[in-house]
Amino acid sequence: MPTHYTENFATDSGGWWGWESNSAGPRALEHAPGTLTSRSPWWIDYNHAPPGAGYLHMLFCTFTRGQLGEYYREVGGPHRLLDGRYPTNYTDARLTVRLKGELYARGAEPVLLIQACIDETTSAWVLTGQPLQITPDWSEQTIICTPDPAQWTPMGSRHDRQDCYGTLPLEQVLANVNVDIMLILFPLDIAPMGPLDGDPDILRPEKDYPVWRGRLPEGYITLDRIDIDFP
Repeated sequence: MPTHYTENFATDSGGWWGWESNSAGPRALEHAPGTLTSRSPWWIDYNHAPPGAGYLHMLFCTFTRGQLGEYYREVGGPHRLLDGRYPTNYTDARLTVRLKGELYARGAEPVLLIQACIDETTSAWVLTGQPLQITPDWSEQTIICTPDPAQWTPMGSRHDRQDCYGTLPLEQVLANVNVDIMLILFPLDIAPMGPLDGDPDILRPEKDYPVWRGRLPEGYITLDRIDIDFP
């Protein structure tokens, strides 16, 4: 089993994609030879709304295991992390990215999210202790998937997705990241636009009510390389 993954986006998106919505599914990112760009506006992911950890934007996503439908391959191209049968044990794995961009973050930070499914519960954890920095010039940054829970935030689930999402122990999730990994923006400041008849965390932002988009992140982030060194 290989222990070093690298993607330089030379010919395609390498199996990385963005997200349109729960109903529409994945969306293609902006590919040019050697780069991949995620650009706002980004969908508000409300699957982990309170009592979960909160809202997020999905920037760059790829699967680690599972069967892919045709549409995912059309949107993301060859999924080399999945097809290469790389390890799913991310304990102390080192993820290095070379990136640049312009970002009005508005309180959100670019961070890594990992997901595992164990006994029909999908558990997401976010490496909030090691945010990436976005600058106009290229920079290379490394984050480490330490098993220290103080470095992570468990995402939990919104009130009506607890049949799917939950919180499993971090060490179990790190030992078998068998769903996907993502670079996300988290947390988001969700502010309803106008009077609201109901709880904003029970309702779904931009589906059940409009929000003030000016309080959400804007900009773009471009990658030209991702490396993962597995232990």
